[in-house]
Amino acid sequence: MKIVVLSGGLSPERDVSKTSSSLIANALLSKGHRVAVVDLYEGVDEGVEIGSIFREGMSDLFHYDIPESEPDLEALIQSFGGRREWLGPRVIEVCKYADSVFLGLHGSHGENGQLQAVLDAYNIAYTGSGYLGCALAMDKDISKAIIASRGIKTAKWIIKPAEEINIDDVKKEIGIPCVVKPIGCGSSCGVSIVKTDDEFNKAISYAASYKQEVLIEAFITGREITVGVVNNEALPIIEIIPHEGFYDYKNKYQAGLTDHICPARFTEDQTKRAQGLAVEIFKALRMKAYGRIDMIYDEKADDFWFIEANNLPGMTNTSLVPDAAKVAGISYEDLCDRIARSCGKETI
Repeated sequence: MKIVVLSGGLSPERDVSKTSSSLIANALLSKGHRVAVVDLYEGVDEGVEIGSIFREGMSDLFHYDIPESEPDLEALIQSFGGRREWLGPRVIEVCKYADSVFLGLHGSHGENGQLQAVLDAYNIAYTGSGYLGCALAMDKDISKAIIASRGIKTAKWIIKPAEEINIDDVKKEIGIPCVVKPIGCGSSCGVSIVKTDDEFNKAISYAASYKQEVLIEAFITGREITVGVVNNEALPIIEIIPHEGFYDYKNKYQAGLTDHICPARFTEDQTKRAQGLAVEIFKALRMKAYGRIDMIYDEKADDFWFIEANNLPGMTNTSLVPDAAKVAGISYEDLCDRIARSCGKETI
């Protein structure tokens, strides 16, 4: 198959995406596919013959390392003459040329349903959830409201523009400690755990720097877990234990800073309940093919709290879905091949 892996884009998670995409592409090359990696924002220059950008064999592999800090998107825009359109030149042309489009994107336009809607308009098949599932899962306010309506526990929350947030109101409605985050980012971009009043304004400014409304939710004490879902079936549970702090951008993507315990240390009953909740949430948010559901396990109450859903979860060498798939007996290469071959279908 000729497969385009869409990568990068104008997202704070651009570097994560470029690393995921490189590894995905190499996995697909190992399975005998012809592969091109195309940056959603940068696109393909005029005059380049589309067929020439596809590689095959294992002699010319892709590579990208994630820096410790998030990318400077404004500098990137200026390097492209100030162009702010997120869909780069000839991207659709390249996607139409391929047999399959693997979305190696994270965050922003690649994960909020906008790109999926564009691809649908051109009848281009792609991996992962459709535009509706992406839109519902990416918006943390909407996803929490849907899940809460199903009777599933999720931390109490409020959402407001940054300029309307007042610490006294937050202390009355939510309390401190609390978690502050942008409404539509992933990879822990813009996320802070506020433990004292002095940390509050800095956290609001950090979240607001992503130019989105800010979500503030109660801090739930417990064990952080995640459950990958493939074809409406849950993978083994992973418990996430950072060596320091919380599971932020650096701890997510710099190797050796976080332990992944898989399968997580739960009883058979607890495992079934967590996996059942993950599948229920996956379906409620109209997610398709594959994704990941993040939760907190409250040991005192012996219950699980929904945190957020990921419709294009990371596929780096420190990412969670590939780790869980490996424990389930699915290699990284096989996982990528299955996802690519399921392009536009319900099953993997």
